[in-house]
Amino acid sequence: MTTIVNLSANPFNLTSQQDAQVRAKLSTMSEKEKIGQLFCLLGDYNTEKELKEVIDTYQPGGFMYRPQHSQKIQSLQRAAQRISKVPLLLGANLESGGDGIGTDGTFYGRQIEVAASNKPENAYRLGLVAAREGKAVGCNWAFAPVVDYNANFANPIINVRTYGDNPDTVIKMGLEYMRAAQGEHVAVAIKHFPGDGVDDRDQHLLTSVNSLSTEDWDKTYGKIYQTMIDNGALTVMAGHIYQPAYTRHFNPKIADKDIYPGSLSPELLQGLLRGKLGFNGMISTDATNMAGFSSQGKRSELLPQAINAGCDMLLFTRDLEEDYHFITAAVQNHTISQERLDEAVLRILATKAALKLFEAQAAGTLVPGEGALKVLQCPEHVQWAKDLAQQSVTLVKDKEHLMPLDSNRTKRLLVFVIGDVVSASGKPPVHNIFVDDLKKAGFEVTLFNEDDAELKSLLVAGSVSALTSRFDAAIYFANVKTASNQTTVRLNWLKPMGFNVPWFVHELPTIFISVANPYHLQDVPMVGTFINGYTANDYVPAAIVDKLVGRSPFQGVSPVDAFCGYWDTKL
Repeated sequence: MTTIVNLSANPFNLTSQQDAQVRAKLSTMSEKEKIGQLFCLLGDYNTEKELKEVIDTYQPGGFMYRPQHSQKIQSLQRAAQRISKVPLLLGANLESGGDGIGTDGTFYGRQIEVAASNKPENAYRLGLVAAREGKAVGCNWAFAPVVDYNANFANPIINVRTYGDNPDTVIKMGLEYMRAAQGEHVAVAIKHFPGDGVDDRDQHLLTSVNSLSTEDWDKTYGKIYQTMIDNGALTVMAGHIYQPAYTRHFNPKIADKDIYPGSLSPELLQGLLRGKLGFNGMISTDATNMAGFSSQGKRSELLPQAINAGCDMLLFTRDLEEDYHFITAAVQNHTISQERLDEAVLRILATKAALKLFEAQAAGTLVPGEGALKVLQCPEHVQWAKDLAQQSVTLVKDKEHLMPLDSNRTKRLLVFVIGDVVSASGKPPVHNIFVDDLKKAGFEVTLFNEDDAELKSLLVAGSVSALTSRFDAAIYFANVKTASNQTTVRLNWLKPMGFNVPWFVHELPTIFISVANPYHLQDVPMVGTFINGYTANDYVPAAIVDKLVGRSPFQGVSPVDAFCGYWDTKL
């Protein structure tokens, strides 16, 4: 199926000169060059020699690098742009700031932290930090913002990556991020169409399901996508997520076995996204090496199916040579028509034109000089992150009226640290910031250590009086992150009998603090004082201590139901 592409219309808004330039470029490209444009490759090439070999051989449309030190990434992306005849889309998960591409970038804050501040200007700042720092490293494509919403607190993927459980908040914040990013000529990729967050499964591991009716989808995800599209979102990322109701709406006779996820569904991409919602921009798949995609059929058939369904660009490969062969064979045997190939490439080129990449290529400015990196963690961005932390930390409940803590009355603190280790993405633990600031505020802090035999004995079988004579209060500091390929995120306790669980809440004043997951109350409903910080960066722990001791008030407003729908969590 092919569609007429209006390059002067939203979201491309190309001038007649740009339109002519793009179409002229398309007309001069060989079939091989066009096929290459369909691929956005994972950036696992670490030398200019490797980049030259892959670009000369396959001429891809783009790359997406995982975060590394900014100097290294910038150097690689500069080399890639210099080698490529057609300017490249260089993407990154710029969801929480410049740290999405440069490990030395500003970790501004998770989207849910922004939402908790209840200030749209902070969403604008997030988009600006992400775009400024991403662009300094060489990126021109943000795989952000996440415009899913938390319809199910048990979803293992979106969690803190969203703006909460209210679609209107998602719209309000998402628009501001997009306005900032695209104002810096960094395209957004709103994701994950047709909408993650409804079920409690991970599309990295299986094909998940958005089970809403068409009416409920229209009121929520549909409203979000329609607004973002109307306001100029340049690209949409199609997820490996079923939406059976709308698939059947556009194809009433379809058998269950023939229903496909968004990345492979003509009903969802052509009927819903392009048709009903009127999206004229570029569609990318989510990663095609995820099980939610790969498990749908034979890869030789799935890749052409994604293009024919309506995706213009394929994110990642399993084996580049083989995947390229699969698409080439599909073009040559007319499984992918020449018209459909040209349409996809036209949208890719138009996206690049809308970002002024052809002009930047001619001027030699696709990737700036090393001096541009000074914007990473610049004083302005760091101050904005500190401000966000102060405005977003949320006192979910304080049934025992423990706030503020007084170092004279509750001087001796037993602090339990849960899950705060180096993350899979390399982010360091942050509890040391929290503990150091408590000590500076006059508290004596004992860190729980399961290898401390005396402390373990006290908690396992010691007397209550021994516990209360040694400590005045207990604080739990949890940094337990959701992550892809990790189906559940729950609090687990030590044997025997979960001795480090807060069983002593009626013996010692107890506070639970989460800096990564707003839903821990489901596992500690007995705790009377619960605080959400949302982001495990360098700024939130310090802001939490400020609020614990009364130096600043709690300002955050929970953007989700932190009580998880349970009645006992509110007690």
